[in-house]
Amino acid sequence: MNLDGGATTHQSRLTTDHMTDAKHAFDADAGIYDRSRRQLVWCFDDFYRTALDVIPFTTDTAIRVLDLGAGTGLLSWSIAAAFPRADITMVDISEEMLSRARERFAGKSHAVRFAVADLAHATFDSSYDLIVSALAIHHLAHDDKQRLFRKVYAALHPGGAFIDADQALGPTAASEARYEDMWLQRAREQGASDGDIAAAIERMRADRNATLAEQLRWLEEAGFRDVDCWYKFYRFAVFGGFK
Repeated sequence: MNLDGGATTHQSRLTTDHMTDAKHAFDADAGIYDRSRRQLVWCFDDFYRTALDVIPFTTDTAIRVLDLGAGTGLLSWSIAAAFPRADITMVDISEEMLSRARERFAGKSHAVRFAVADLAHATFDSSYDLIVSALAIHHLAHDDKQRLFRKVYAALHPGGAFIDADQALGPTAASEARYEDMWLQRAREQGASDGDIAAAIERMRADRNATLAEQLRWLEEAGFRDVDCWYKFYRFAVFGGFK
């Protein structure tokens, strides 16, 4: 895994500045990120469970997994528990988040490795059976999302899968307003503190959400087959496709 050459265009500089802001926000909140997951992602169990359910391999298969925007390793940890022979690489822009992932996997027998990289510029070797992401790709600009989907497709073995558990923009302004209202209502009902909500809202300043329809189309344009959304509850969606 490596990084592409330096960006020189105005748009690339804007993207770099935006991702730097996102990195700082996640570095700052790495210590509270796990504690607040079920409060801020109030459909957490169904959301992550669906991402596991659609993995197209038996649990005794030795699979190579790439987790994009792995954060503290929550999704990779679930995959490791379900697939004991998985070889997992976790990538994130935040060193602090990955340090939490290292702590999570310390002393475990799984083959795991970690890489600090900006998903907008990272390139991957073509040797993965499964590529996943959770709550990360929505931080990229739309053209970077499309480029990443193409790179993900190229990095998969035939028969491999890409599963993205992420946020989607409401298809209309009214829908997006309902998403916002429901998120805040449910977060408070789940006991999220004012501090947790304020930290989440600060992180959301780095969001560049796209609609689900746009993202499904981009996956098809990248070459994926059987593109589908397997779960959606307001803004939270699990979708992807196969090679």
